[in-house]
Amino acid sequence: MNLFDVYPLYPITPVKALDCIITDDKGIEYLDLYSGHGVISIGHTQPYYVEKVKAQLDQLSFYSNAIQNPLQVELADKLGKLSGYTDYSLFLCSSGAEANENALKMASFHTNKARVVSFENAFHGRTSAAVATTDNPKIVAPINAQQVVTFLPLNQIDLVEAELKKGDVACVIIEPIQGVGGLDQGTTEFFQALEKVCKAYNVVLILDEVQSGFGRSGKFFAHQYHSIKPDIICMAKGMGNGFPIGGILIAPHFEASYGLLGTTFGGSHLACAASIAVLDVIESQNLMENATKVETYFMEAIKVIPQIIKVKGRGLMLGVEFDFDVNALRKKMIIEKHIFTGGSSNKNLLRILPPLTITTEAIDTFIVALQESLAELNS
Repeated sequence: MNLFDVYPLYPITPVKALDCIITDDKGIEYLDLYSGHGVISIGHTQPYYVEKVKAQLDQLSFYSNAIQNPLQVELADKLGKLSGYTDYSLFLCSSGAEANENALKMASFHTNKARVVSFENAFHGRTSAAVATTDNPKIVAPINAQQVVTFLPLNQIDLVEAELKKGDVACVIIEPIQGVGGLDQGTTEFFQALEKVCKAYNVVLILDEVQSGFGRSGKFFAHQYHSIKPDIICMAKGMGNGFPIGGILIAPHFEASYGLLGTTFGGSHLACAASIAVLDVIESQNLMENATKVETYFMEAIKVIPQIIKVKGRGLMLGVEFDFDVNALRKKMIIEKHIFTGGSSNKNLLRILPPLTITTEAIDTFIVALQESLAELNS
């Protein structure tokens, strides 16, 4: 049997990793500044994380959500305290797309409406309603396109309010920092106005923190820079440091009932053990503070490269924009300089999403390699 060929692959085979370094089957070491799409939050094979996951595997890896699972309660408690959302409720699932699906479903149940407002260049997943709210027609199949979604530009609150006034909108879904879309973000003025109009028209405000959450922005959630409290917050990626887990935080005014939401694998014993370990390490190693420190260093150090026309993002969700397609540059960085970076729908943007443990010395290594690569491509 062959694999279904939907992923363009680099000719690299990783076999082990530690913190921010990946080693391939030839013994070549790579600096990981992409974390597998922002998934690795506390570093590859972090010792405490590995210990906790292995210990849980020796006890019980999985049983269904038909029984009590104290690890879910522990995770909810720690997550509430570290994020500041102690009064919200947690529903666990297995991925970011699934988190967004459940958020959209909750909003539709709550309002008894169906239309969704999303934003240009948004990415919310590849399944059902989540992909319908993703601004990329190439990955939206006819079955997904049945969902009615209105895409609006960022930072134009008048356009949002004009749609909400029509009375048929269930929710607004937005990334605090766009990931795949190219690291654009709304202003604080826009986010605060968005929260206000959603409340005024009884529309659910969903913040998709799948990539930006769990400390990557320098705060636990990136929307916290704007002093707002959404109705539902979606999480995944860094939540499990590579173990599949996702979840949504749900505001107190939503009412739960048996069967309203459900999942087979979400909140398994092993998944909870992984996420609890992630939270412990983020807190004990002050990784949110490190994200802010390294961002500050990066913003200053990157100025030595004149070809960069714009630096985007926040914390350790960063990008450098050029006036040319960066595909060849990214390939050279991986194959010749042995540094993983990311791309986006903005073909001129090189994305930087390292583990939150990254050091300023690693940023120096990246900048030197970037300078060399640009010179070699132009020679």
